Formats: sequence, C-alpha cells, structure tokens
Amino acid sequence: MSTATPERITPVKFHASLNVADLERSIKFYRVLFGMEPAKQRPDYAKFELDEPPLVLSLIPGRAGARGNLNHAGLRVRDAEELVRIQARLEAAEIPTQREDGVECCYSRQTKFWVADPDAALWEIYVLHEDVDEAEHDHPTAMADSEASTPACERQKVTWEHHISAPIPDRIPHDDNSVNEVYLHGTANLRPETACLPKLLAEAFRVLRPGGVVRLRGLSGDGPLKVELPALPGPAAAVQFVPAHADCARALAEAHFTELTFEKLSTTAYFTIGGVPMRESVIVGRKPGFRPAKLSHGAIYLGPFASITDDFGNVYRRGEATAINIHDWQLIKNSAGAVQFLLLSPAASKPT
Repeated sequence: MSTATPERITPVKFHASLNVADLERSIKFYRVLFGMEPAKQRPDYAKFELDEPPLVLSLIPGRAGARGNLNHAGLRVRDAEELVRIQARLEAAEIPTQREDGVECCYSRQTKFWVADPDAALWEIYVLHEDVDEAEHDHPTAMADSEASTPACERQKVTWEHHISAPIPDRIPHDDNSVNEVYLHGTANLRPETACLPKLLAEAFRVLRPGGVVRLRGLSGDGPLKVELPALPGPAAAVQFVPAHADCARALAEAHFTELTFEKLSTTAYFTIGGVPMRESVIVGRKPGFRPAKLSHGAIYLGPFASITDDFGNVYRRGEATAINIHDWQLIKNSAGAVQFLLLSPAASKPT
C-alpha cells in the first residue's frame, strides 16, 4: 500500500518593510542577525525570508517618514481565496480597504490590499504570484512625508475625464497604471476620424491600474445608422455620430477591456432616425488584473443556454465542469451571473 506525499502548504508569513539609510550596511546587519543570505538582492531592494519565525523582511533605501523607519507591516497569505476572505471580513466591519490586482512590486507580481489601523499604521495583505525583473516598490515608499502619513486606502481616487466639447489629447496626461477611473462623456459621438476612439481607449488602458474601469457614456443605436444623421435638438446638438451599442462594446473589447457591462441602456429611445432607435448608454469595462496560469478552480454552468464563453475565452458547456484559474472564478462569483453556476473550490475541483 503506497502512501501519497502530502501537498506542501505555503505558510502565512508576517511581512515588514523598512526604510534604510544605507542598503549595503543594513544587508550586512541582517545577514548576521538572521544567519542567512538575502533571498533577493538588487541595487535598490533586498529581502530576507525566514521560516522560523515565518517572516518576510524587505529593505528599501529611503529616509524615515512619519512612522519612523517602518515603511509598513503586512501579511503574505497562501492564496487569493484567503486574501479575499480577510478583505471581506474587514469590509463587513466597515473598515475601508484598497485593493490592487496583479501589480508589479518589489521585483514580483502580487495581488494585495492596503488597510490602516486606528493609529494610521499601514498594513499590506498580499499573495505572491511570481518574480519579475522590473523595479517597482510598495506605494508608501515613493511618497513624501505628508503623503505617507495618509493611508493608501484613504487617498483620493485618481480619475481622468473627456467631454464631447473638449479636444482629443494625443496622450492622457498620467503615468502608466496610475489612474482608477476613466470617463468618456459623449466621446464616441464625435466623428470617428475626430474621436480616434481605438487610440483613446488604448491610452485609457495604459493609464488605468489593474482593476481600474473605463466608462463610455453617450448616445448609441440599436443597430448601425444607414442614413445621414440630421442635426439633433437641445443638448444633443453636439452629437456628430451615433454608433451601434454593439460597436461600442466591440471597441472596448478590442482595446482589451473585460467584464463589459451595460450599466445603463435607456428603456425609452431618445430619437429614432432611419428606423434605428437611439438610447442613452453607459458601458463599463475593466482593465484585467493578473491571471494565474494554474487552473486551480472549477465551475459548472447550469444553463439555460447550451454553452457560454467569457471575455477570456473560457467556454462553459451546460452541466460540464470547466477548470479555470482563481481570477476568472472570482469574477464569476462576484458577478450577477453567479446564480447560473455551481462554483467548485480547489478541493472540490480535484478528481477522486
């Protein structure tokens, strides 16, 4: 009788990130204190990993801020499910958190959330996906003292808006992965050669953080307009072009946005031109976060259709178990369509 080797369980580890005046000097100190070499060392970053006690200690060059040399504390958890459980527990207690999906930080890719305790001590709760070569650090390290004293979850959201009356910029004036929300008010109702919507949506995708959203608001038709658009009355006088609802959604999909949803599609048509009803529409798209390659979860589609396909190409056939990753599983779980699925946890997804 053979005995199966137990699956290795990744432990939860306490995490502390320190600002250090001299990185090399600090590495020498902690090398002696812990009796080990750094698990990761770069010119602007070092990390020690201890099994006993379970600790991840990060060293980042920088002057001490309002909290002294402690940049932030945290926990590295086992998986995304555990991360979600902890965040849900805090939110249920009305403690605000700020989530960041698939961000590159400390030479690794992580999904995390930030939370501040009653004395404004900042905690980072995260799951580690993979190592990367790019140099990015946790948000508090790059901030001035006045900013560092404000918890990340309490900082104002960064937004960018465009209105139909404004010129189209060649570049949205924000850094990559720095904006929470982009609003395009009537932009799709400019002439296509003026709006250059594919280019603008590509810019929106660039500046949005993983998990950030774009809202495309305007007048759209039940189908393509096959006659010349006449001058419209009132506030609609600025409208130069009316795309079909489906064309708006297609433009967002081609710009790689996912979770596309019509947040609004007016029941009453504002105008009917050439037999095409035109409605106010608001379509929301989301910049996807990191999607692990591991198909650790499962979902059984319950119907009513023979099969459906999600934005990532997963095909769900009615009554069949489909293996998916944690990202796509959580997307279904948190969507209005969750009632159409039986969601399987990793343990339930494994064949017996």
